[in-house]
Amino acid sequence: MINRDQLCDFLDDLLAPKQFQDYGPNGLQVEGTEDIKKIAFAVSATRDSITEAVKQKAQALIVHHGLFWRFHGPKTVTGPFAKRLKPLIQNDINLIGYHLPLDAHIEFGNAAGLAKAFGMENLEPFAFEKGAYIGVKAELKTAMSGSDFSKKLESVLGHTVLHACPNDAGTIQSVGIITGGANSQWNLALSDGLDAYITGEMSEHDWNEARESDIHMFAGGHHATERFGVLSLKELLEKEFDIETVFIDSENPA
Repeated sequence: MINRDQLCDFLDDLLAPKQFQDYGPNGLQVEGTEDIKKIAFAVSATRDSITEAVKQKAQALIVHHGLFWRFHGPKTVTGPFAKRLKPLIQNDINLIGYHLPLDAHIEFGNAAGLAKAFGMENLEPFAFEKGAYIGVKAELKTAMSGSDFSKKLESVLGHTVLHACPNDAGTIQSVGIITGGANSQWNLALSDGLDAYITGEMSEHDWNEARESDIHMFAGGHHATERFGVLSLKELLEKEFDIETVFIDSENPA
C-alpha cells in the first residue's frame, strides 16, 4: 500500500513537471482515496481505460494523456466527458497524468524507452523548447539503411510506420526522437545534424519537406510511440513500493 500524497510526491520529484510549459496540468488531476493498493496504467484517460481501471479495482490510474487540456477550454461535465469523469469520482479513483515530463525524461520517458527498445545508445536530451528538453537523441551501434530501420521500428512498435525517405537515401546512425504528435519538429533533428527523426504522426507537407531536406522521418503512431513511459513507471513503482499494478492497453491505431 502507498499513500496518495507519497505517490504524487515521488512522481513529481522524478518527473519535475514545473520545468515544463505544458498544455494542461501535470500530477494529480482527480482526487480519490488516500490509500492505494493497486495502480493501473494507460496511455490515455479514456472511457475504456477508466472502465477497465474500475473493473481491476485500482485505486489510481496513471496516464500520459489526462482529462484536462488548455486547448479544450472550460468544459461542462456532460456527454462523453461526463462518462469519463464520473466513474473516477464514483469509485474514488485517483487520476494522475504526466504529459511533456513523461515524453522527455531521459531514463523513464517515452522517447528514452523507444530508443532503448530499438537498441540505441548514447542517449542525450534533445529538442529544447519553452525552457525544457522534450525528447532524446541517440545513436545506433551500427548504421542501417532507411528501409531496414523502418522494418525494425515497425517490429519494436507493433505498428505500421510511415517513412519519408530522402532521394539520396544514405544510411542512418544518429536519431532524434519526440514521441506523439511532434510531426513539425523534424527540423530540430535536421538542425542538430542528425540522420533521422522519429515521432508518432506525419502530415502531408512534413513528408515532402523532410525528404527534400535529406533527413529520414518516421511516424509510428501517436499511441504506439507513447506506451513506453507509462510502462517504465509501472516497472519502477512495482520495484520501489512493492505494489500491485496493471497495464491497460488500447487498440488505438492512430
